Amino acid sequence: MTLAATLLLSSSAIAQGQEWKSFSFVEAQGGLQLTSTNAPMDKLFTPTAALSLGHYFTPVVGARLHVNAWQSKSGFVGLDQYYKWKYVTPDLDLMVNLSNLFCSSQSHALNVILLGGVGLNYAWDNDELADLGIAPKRIPLAWEDNHLSHNLRAGLRLETNQSKPLGLSLELNANSLDDRFNSKVNDQDDWQFTAMLGLTYRFGYKGKKPAVHIPVTREIEETVWEEVPVKEMVKERRPIQKTEAVKLHKEVFYAIRISDNVDPSVIQKEVAQFMKENPTSKVMIVGYADKGTGNARLNEMYARKRAETFKKDLIEKHGCNADNIVIDSKGDTVQPFPEDNDKNRCVIIDAEGKRQVTDYEEVEVEKTVMKKVEKKVKRTITE
Repeated sequence: MTLAATLLLSSSAIAQGQEWKSFSFVEAQGGLQLTSTNAPMDKLFTPTAALSLGHYFTPVVGARLHVNAWQSKSGFVGLDQYYKWKYVTPDLDLMVNLSNLFCSSQSHALNVILLGGVGLNYAWDNDELADLGIAPKRIPLAWEDNHLSHNLRAGLRLETNQSKPLGLSLELNANSLDDRFNSKVNDQDDWQFTAMLGLTYRFGYKGKKPAVHIPVTREIEETVWEEVPVKEMVKERRPIQKTEAVKLHKEVFYAIRISDNVDPSVIQKEVAQFMKENPTSKVMIVGYADKGTGNARLNEMYARKRAETFKKDLIEKHGCNADNIVIDSKGDTVQPFPEDNDKNRCVIIDAEGKRQVTDYEEVEVEKTVMKKVEKKVKRTITE
């Protein structure tokens, strides 16, 4: 009773703030029962059936009048003799819906229900036991004149949720009865276990009456954001074409006593690459001779030959444009390296050109952009 009172209070608290529907139900069940005794279990199963009428007062708590009846069986394993009798057990059961008790939402496929109850058992038609011819001292409780015994029950139900009138259930029960139930005495209650499938019909749903709602119309002011076109100055990065001067200066030394001289072909490759990258460039090749050796006539010849040979190699070996190459000879009249006589046996190459390069600059331009602006509007709502 304390447990029932606690559950009633808790279920009332659950029901507050959410709508639930009380309902009644009738259920028919059928299955198997087993009365425990010292005999093989497979020899003790018998059919059982039940009919019940109940009502759920809250989403959690309900009660039912349950009548279970048909046939029970027991025996003597040592004699390999068994007997059957009929019984009927009316019970008043309290049911607690654990799914609704512990779940915040009542939307679930199955309800798990704990049940417990009390009742009476009436048994009769125990003639098979008398026909076995067993000594009375072994069966002192063979019904005598009292066919009634108490029944205490605990069980568990699984049933489909109550959202539809029809439902299916699976119920497992354990029943404790008086020692006389199976006609054999062992100074302790007999146990009967049942497993049943059931078909339930639910009716008489009664939900809370909805509160009377009187609509109220009022005007409210709201802030909305609206996209509008706006002209503004924005910075853009634009490419611009520029012309820049490019130059190349190279020196080639022709050694008599200089051992670390650079191979002229290396310089030729650099000059040729410059001319390919800058097709309009002009290349001036000037030959020189040192004043410390030879004479002016020979030195003029050597200097010019050096310039002509360098030009020829550029054209024949590297495919350079001859029209862009100019040669000259200074002989020994000009000494570009007066402090070092031997270095004046050289060719000096100077190239100049122009090329287009892409640069970028930031400019301000006027553009139309979409911007969100705040706007107040009035709206009428009904509540």
